[in-house]
Formats: sequence, C-alpha cells, structure tokens
Amino acid sequence: MIKMMKAALVAVTTAVLLLCHGSAPVGTAGSEPVVLIRVPGDGIQPEALVDGRGILHVLYFTGEPRAGDLLYVRSNDYGQTFSTPIRVNSQPGSAIATGTIRGGQIAIGRSGRVHVAWNGSDAAQPKGLINPASGQPSAPFLYARSNADATAFEPQRNLTTRSYGVDGGGSIAAFADGNVYAAWHSLAAGGQNGEDHRLVWIARSTDEGATFAAEQPAWREPTGACGCCGVRMFSGPSNILYLLYRSATAMTHRDMFLLESSDQGRTFRGSRVQPWEIGACPMTSMSIAAAGSRVFGAWETAGQVYFGEVDPKAARIPAPIAAPGDGSTRKHPRLATNAKGDVLFVWTEGTAWARGGSVAWQMFDSSGRATTIKGTAPGMPVWSFAAPIAVGDGRFVIVY
Repeated sequence: MIKMMKAALVAVTTAVLLLCHGSAPVGTAGSEPVVLIRVPGDGIQPEALVDGRGILHVLYFTGEPRAGDLLYVRSNDYGQTFSTPIRVNSQPGSAIATGTIRGGQIAIGRSGRVHVAWNGSDAAQPKGLINPASGQPSAPFLYARSNADATAFEPQRNLTTRSYGVDGGGSIAAFADGNVYAAWHSLAAGGQNGEDHRLVWIARSTDEGATFAAEQPAWREPTGACGCCGVRMFSGPSNILYLLYRSATAMTHRDMFLLESSDQGRTFRGSRVQPWEIGACPMTSMSIAAAGSRVFGAWETAGQVYFGEVDPKAARIPAPIAAPGDGSTRKHPRLATNAKGDVLFVWTEGTAWARGGSVAWQMFDSSGRATTIKGTAPGMPVWSFAAPIAVGDGRFVIVY
C-alpha cells in the first residue's frame, strides 16, 4: 500500500509539472529551463554536483532515518539514467538523516576521486571522544573516499581527534591539487561546555584523503556555533576555501558567518553576513556554488531564505537577496549557477521536524534580478531537501 501511494504521488507530481511547467526529459529538444527528477530508489537528502567532464554525481540517504546508509550514483545524461548504487558507509546503519541537518556531503577531487563526510549514527563505529558531561562516547564525524575508479569506497574513518560533541552537520571540500578538507563544529577536548564555546574545526589532507592531520580551529573569534545547525564548505576559484556557519554567541546571537582561506586552510578571515536574535537552535543549513570567478552563498534566517554574491576581496556577502514572497516556513536553501551567471535558487516550503513539504525555486539573472522562471512542486519527503545542478547548455536540473 505504501509503495502504491508513493507511486501515485510521483505520478501526480509529474503530471502537475508537465501541465504547469511543460518540463521535458533532460536532453530533449524544447526542454524547459528547469527540470525536476526524483532521487533514485526513493532516497532522501540528495547532494549533487557535476564535474569537469559533465558527469553528475549524486549522494543520498536511504533506510531508517536514525541509522541508515549513504548511497552514491553517477549519471552521464544528467539524471535520465543512473549507475548502480554503491554504499559509501562501510558499516551498515552508520549514517543519520533525522533532523535533516546531519546527512552526508560529497566532493570530487583529483582524477575524479569521490570524497564523502557525514555525522555518524548512534550505532556508528569508530566512536567519537568521550563526552565528559555524559561519560559516553560522542558521535563521530566520518569520512570515506572512493577507490581510483569510484567503483567502491574505502572503510570509513572518524576524523575527530581533539574535539567531541559533533551535532550539526559537517562538510567536505576537495581541490584538484590533492588537498581535501573536512569541517564540522564541536567542543574542544578539555575546554568549556556550551554552544557559545563550540568551534568550527578543519581537518586537512594533502594526499587525496589517504591521511588527515589533526583538526584545528578554523577561526579564533569567540562566536560559538549553533549546535544543531549545519556547516557548508566549498572549494572555490583560485584555490580559495569558503565556509558558511551559524554562530551561538551568548547563546542568542545566531548570526550567519562567512569564512575564507587563501592559504590552503591554514588561516581564515571572516565576517558576519546576517544577524539573527533567537534563543534556540533553529536547525538551519547552507549552500555555496560558483561559476567562473563568481561565488554565491545561501542561508536561512527567521523562516526566510537568502542568497548573495561573495566579495572575495573582503570575505563578505554585501547584498543579500531574499526569495520573493512570504518567508515564514522556508528552509534548506540550495544554489546552482551557470556560465551565463544565472542563479537557480531552490528551497523547501512547509518542512519541519518529522514533516515533509514542497520544493520551490526561483531563477535570477546575472545582475540578481528575479526572472519569470519559478515554480513549486509537492512531495518533498520527511527529512529531505533538493539539490540543483547546472546543465552544460545553461539549463538546470533539481534532484529531490
């Protein structure tokens, strides 16, 4: 019965999209500028990117939300067909989707090697460091990389060696020179407790992920880090490393910060992007995308989603742009941008704890003006979000 209901929902959604937006399969003549496709195998939490060869890589979650698996697929036709799924986590049930924030993230490094990082589930091995408040091992932040042919993944590893209390989701970034970076926020072993004492950590590998040095604080400014909010890292143009995170200064200043490193993650400079006064953890996520020399970041504040172009000379986003319309229940903003400078801004509507919703999108031109290309579609699963990518001919695909 459940499978029949899901099939019916997909059929209805597809019919609505074809009726309202005229979407055709990717790669066919007359296709609309935005095409929606479903995550393979009824998966959730897609992370998608296109490499320099035009291959689409998708990471997604499947199974029990508190203890499931991460699967990896690729496509040579932008999602019309996918390869056979490969499980990333070497221990079954060691990934988590509950809360939407803690799922896996993916990066493509030198020679097409796939790098994945994620928060470990309660069942995950190896364990994190002991949390002195509970006396129990904390959750690990796990990493796995593919073999050279991306046909299998090496055994998962825990990257936390000097920090504990991993909660909100971490991130991964890779450059073509073989440098790989993992980022997460947690408490320093032997340090003070509380969100206002959390640090954003960076672990760096110079050998394509074969080994990682012990994590180091990315920034020494005492901003704290919002405990159940995510972190997003991105390997940008000119080998600049970007990072978005939410602070927890004095437990109420939950501001969005942008960090930037031009020396291979050794030091960062940063700035506050947007303030938010709230005495609770809002469970938010972020996105970063680039085309050519232009880099864009996206985030949520108080139920509305925003994006803006990064000023790389000052590590700031000077002119945030809000998604048009009412912004009371919007979450999980994602970005894709093409060579023309068009930006597809995607987010969820109506999602919350243990509640699904819909996906919405708005196209902006290269000057930041909203275009007539926009839409919504029902059927966003519980704990999930969308992943947009730019297609080589200037169109976009949304995986959800």
